[in-house]
Amino acid sequence: MSETHTAKIVVMGVSGCGKTTVGERLGQELGLAFIDGDSLHPAENVAKMTAGTPLNDSDRAPWLAAVGRELAGSPGGLVIACSALKRHYRDAIRAQAPEVFFVHLAGSREVLAARMEGRTGHFMPAGLLDSQLATLEKLGADELGVVLDISAPPKILVGAAVVRLEDQRAGQRRSGARR
Repeated sequence: MSETHTAKIVVMGVSGCGKTTVGERLGQELGLAFIDGDSLHPAENVAKMTAGTPLNDSDRAPWLAAVGRELAGSPGGLVIACSALKRHYRDAIRAQAPEVFFVHLAGSREVLAARMEGRTGHFMPAGLLDSQLATLEKLGADELGVVLDISAPPKILVGAAVVRLEDQRAGQRRSGARR
């Protein structure tokens, strides 16, 4: 893990997939700070979601800009949880932090709904899960990142994310050496 300490990582996916749990543990594993992207939402966004109203793209724009700024302003690396559901949302983050690595936590609607219904103290109601799933665009083949199945325990997910991040960084070193 010699170079992963400077990684800029977004743990992404719909609500209930485990972004905070995996993000916190991934940060600990790599010795990086962790930020829950929910804390960067403007108050108006939180109010909308609490009321059960899905956010639109213009609602998300200042939030995505804040996520990108946090990553760009962290030269030592950072792990941040952010849904990053659409490709152009991820593009907005990449515009400020081009080297960002996405860890997409994916799972079935049934597992996600059960997790959301079982948690307390979160502003995102389970009723918004379907709108998030409808919005979700999976990582493209040209996007740096990995898709992980949330049926695995968090420890396994963190380990898999670290391995893929290291593989990606090793590939970059090899391609850079060939130039």
